[in-house]
Amino acid sequence: MTEAAGSAEGRTPQEFERALAAASTAQASFEEEHLPLLKRIQRFLHSYPTVVPFVVLMMGVLLGLLVNYPRFATANNLSTILLQVTIIGILGIAQTLIILTAGIDLSVGVIMVISSVVMGRLGVIDGLPLIIAFPAGLMCGIVFGALNGALVTRLKMPPFIVTLGTLSIIGALNTFYSQSETVRSGDLEAQAPFLQLMGYPIEFAGARIILGTLLLVALAIVVWYMLNRTAFGRHIYATGDDREAAHLAGINTDRILLSVYVLAGFISSVAGWVLIGRVGAISPTSGQDANLDSITAVVIGGTSLFGGRGSIVGTLIGALIVGVFRSAVSLAGLDVLWQQFAVGVLIIVAVALDQWIRRVSN
Repeated sequence: MTEAAGSAEGRTPQEFERALAAASTAQASFEEEHLPLLKRIQRFLHSYPTVVPFVVLMMGVLLGLLVNYPRFATANNLSTILLQVTIIGILGIAQTLIILTAGIDLSVGVIMVISSVVMGRLGVIDGLPLIIAFPAGLMCGIVFGALNGALVTRLKMPPFIVTLGTLSIIGALNTFYSQSETVRSGDLEAQAPFLQLMGYPIEFAGARIILGTLLLVALAIVVWYMLNRTAFGRHIYATGDDREAAHLAGINTDRILLSVYVLAGFISSVAGWVLIGRVGAISPTSGQDANLDSITAVVIGGTSLFGGRGSIVGTLIGALIVGVFRSAVSLAGLDVLWQQFAVGVLIIVAVALDQWIRRVSN
């Protein structure tokens, strides 16, 4: 009697598990088979956010080839595009880190400029050794990044308001410290040639690129690895996706946010060094549009303004999209205002597409 009961008890779970497994498999198969095509596309784009930016980039290249093939498909034009997107790409990397946490930084451009001014004035006007002037410029970016991060985490202020305020504050400090004076290229070359290093040209496959472009690639690789292969990177995504849930999971979200803003400030100061090499001189008014261009590259590159989704690769593609479309419009002989028009349309389309893709997660 006991053996029969034990045998029955032994058979029942096995039969129940087999029935449950069969039911589960059938249900999953039914859902997948009956998904509409539009839903499948939506899920695919949610899983691979860089696909859309890549397609848009190819469309931009095709447009450039159609409007002026002889001039667009040249090494010289490629050199010009890469030169234009180098600064945008570096600032875009800094902006990507912020936007991944569901924030935004309106001050990356002005941090870049004041960092370059500090390097130049200390090294040329004040005559300090480069071993002091160069780190001081980098430290400038770190300090302002820490200020942004502290205001966001300690005072719980919205990142948009914080960085809008620091944009004005740093801009005023930049004007005061620089006295609206430009450090000339000849003075830099004579007293601090190292600051112009990132503008050194290199011939590659017929195209002329600067060292700053190679630094952009190296920086992108390092930050990509950090985001995708380290715990810190995963915590950044988790904080941006759902800050409250990340906190409940044991992540110190305030420390993550502070670290991200400090890192973004440092990268912006590196962009200041590259800016000196690209321009050849140091002007307190250079790079005025770089801030908005960096946001444009990040958004067009597929990074969600709501945080938690995006990639460095997408940002680089977004920067190239801006450069390629501007080149195509210019070679078509159209006015500069149409470059702004095209970029504006791309931003609106990118955000609308992001909203549509985000419905998958909701």
